[in-house]
Amino acid sequence: MKELNIEATVEKLNDVLAFVDEQIEPLNCSVKVQTQIDIAVEELFVNIAHYAYNPETGPATVRVEVEKEPPAVTITFIDNGVPYDPLAREDPDITLSAEERQIGGLGIFMVKKSMDNIEYEYKNGQNILRIRKLI
Repeated sequence: MKELNIEATVEKLNDVLAFVDEQIEPLNCSVKVQTQIDIAVEELFVNIAHYAYNPETGPATVRVEVEKEPPAVTITFIDNGVPYDPLAREDPDITLSAEERQIGGLGIFMVKKSMDNIEYEYKNGQNILRIRKLI
């Protein structure tokens, strides 16, 4: 398990993506799986950067655990921001046109659809969100 402690700002997104990609490189992910992971990481980290400490900034931890059998990766995002469970929100109605849909929720919906597991807990003053992807 490797961990990156970083300031939760949008400017740090490339550092987070590079860290995650470096950790999962030994798994030889397909381009599709790599893209799904990168999109999920981007969505979740940017949400922390925008909303967890708004209007201030604060720390975030990104933890990557690689499993060899079966090949999988678990990525955990931890912040000390405002308690928020993105999984509690109802999924958007994607049958509606963009104009008819309510704003927000589409990014988390995409993460839920592309990852094999996603879970949230608020513990000891921290938001903890885990995503898991089988490779």
